[in-house]
Amino acid sequence: MQVTVESTGTLERRMRVELPAARIDQEVDSRLKSVGRTAKIKGFRPGKVPPKVVKQRYGKQIREEVLSELMQKSYSDAVMQENLIPAGGPKIEPEVTKDGQSFAYTATFEIMPVVELKGIDKIKVEKPDVSIGDEDLDDMILKLRKQKASWEVVDRKSAEGDRVVVDFSGKLKGESIAGGEGSDVPVVLGQGQMLPDFEKALYGMRAGEEKTFKLKFPKDYHAEELQGKKVDFAIEVHRVENEVLPPVDDHLAEQFEVKEGGIEQFKEDVLENMHREAEAKVKNDVREQVLNGLIEANPFEIPQSLKRQEMHTMQHEAMRRLGIEDHDQAPPIESFADMAEKRVRLGLLIRQLVSDQNMTVDTDMVRARVEDMCAGYENAEEMVNVYMSNPQMVQQIEPMVLEDQAINWLMENGKVTARKVSFAEYMNT
Repeated sequence: MQVTVESTGTLERRMRVELPAARIDQEVDSRLKSVGRTAKIKGFRPGKVPPKVVKQRYGKQIREEVLSELMQKSYSDAVMQENLIPAGGPKIEPEVTKDGQSFAYTATFEIMPVVELKGIDKIKVEKPDVSIGDEDLDDMILKLRKQKASWEVVDRKSAEGDRVVVDFSGKLKGESIAGGEGSDVPVVLGQGQMLPDFEKALYGMRAGEEKTFKLKFPKDYHAEELQGKKVDFAIEVHRVENEVLPPVDDHLAEQFEVKEGGIEQFKEDVLENMHREAEAKVKNDVREQVLNGLIEANPFEIPQSLKRQEMHTMQHEAMRRLGIEDHDQAPPIESFADMAEKRVRLGLLIRQLVSDQNMTVDTDMVRARVEDMCAGYENAEEMVNVYMSNPQMVQQIEPMVLEDQAINWLMENGKVTARKVSFAEYMNT
């Protein structure tokens, strides 16, 4: 086997492999003899079919099979011989040699890039130090009370926070617009349910009152036919309602399934959940900073075959999330290009870091990740045992844990500064 390799790009290689014709002919003859011993051809007894007849009947098919198998095996042998690591499958083009004494083909493929990590000690991370005070807890409980609020009819003008129940109709040049009519529609003033000018028209109205007004739709409105257009609206108020919040007592705790410990236990649960939410967001923020810093410090060209493969994977993930089965209705594959490139780049960088630092999966971190995943189940401990006893599930979790270990290592070896921030400020950004 003769092999020559040509660089046709930073990562692309064009490899020519030449095989002796005798090797191919020998394998074809061997298979023809094997087939001849069992071939059933009309007019001949099994095992007595003349070699010429066997060759006429099966020669072409067997030769194609031999060439296909030899190309696959010789390709694998050739890349090993040349110390190449392909990033994806090759494009193979057979060729006919002039002398007829050999068979050759060219394989075009991309190789994996050589990644040499640098600038790790210069990665800067600002880690939020989130404080949760009594005011933050009160605000959160207020939000939860609003979820259980009731509404009572009031005989006064509507104001901020009131719920106004209305009928409305909109017309453009005297013609009704699509989606421009509603009956008994509740609108809570100040929540931005409707366009600002529509909501503004509802302030200061009483039950039984009617009003007409013009509303100019934004230029970026989702319905193109209404963008920037002035529409005539007529509204009639059926009733004005005032929000009634439940008191902060044991009954409120019961409404949120806190069966023991009353309101004090409810507050503890809310506070614990706030800490958990803040910790999760901090972790994601830090992760993003670390990975972006790693990318910026290590620019290199990635194999386009890996990028295309990742784009297809992301497209199928999106189809599954959106419940799309018809591939013609799938989101455009080009829309995943940037994120796919980032995923591939990070995958190569993290893999190199894990290799350089001889990292192995921390089994305690695997279990902690599983416990976190199962925390919402009533039988959490039982579910953890189910996960941990299933090798396939554990194998799916291990790469995520290794990535966490790599990020922790990068933080330890980078430049981390703390930034104090309140819960309200941080969670609303």
